[in-house]
Amino acid sequence: MSILDGPQRMPLHDGFEIDTDAARLDVERVHGWLSTDAYWAIGRPIEVVRRAIDASLSFGVYDAAGAQVGYARLVTDGVTFGWLCDVYIAREARGHGLGSALAQAIVDAVEPLGIRRLLLATLDAHGVYAKAGFVVHPDPEQLMVLTRSQD
Repeated sequence: MSILDGPQRMPLHDGFEIDTDAARLDVERVHGWLSTDAYWAIGRPIEVVRRAIDASLSFGVYDAAGAQVGYARLVTDGVTFGWLCDVYIAREARGHGLGSALAQAIVDAVEPLGIRRLLLATLDAHGVYAKAGFVVHPDPEQLMVLTRSQD
């Protein structure tokens, strides 16, 4: 079964798990994390978070009691390309390897699709993503960006 065929649960260590069921997400919690504590999304409105979730493959991280402690989303065509973004582990859950486990689970989940290129952007978590096989882009001069304000 492919990640595109429906929700999947992936067990992690110490009772943690990843679930791709978007209906299980605590959207208000995700919004709180992103809009107040994630440097790339400070001030992001909850409606934007909802629309982004609806347009992406979402990965929730849950503790043994079922509380959501992390989130990531993947924007992809499901065939050739994916953009990993909005990766966040709650401050109280950090230090348990959940960020690395989440990144690896996403890489593993899309491998059967044959996606050739996964990209992400980070200022401070290179080591987390390196464990899952990500490297600094070898030709950054090939990358371009168009940025618009959120007004």
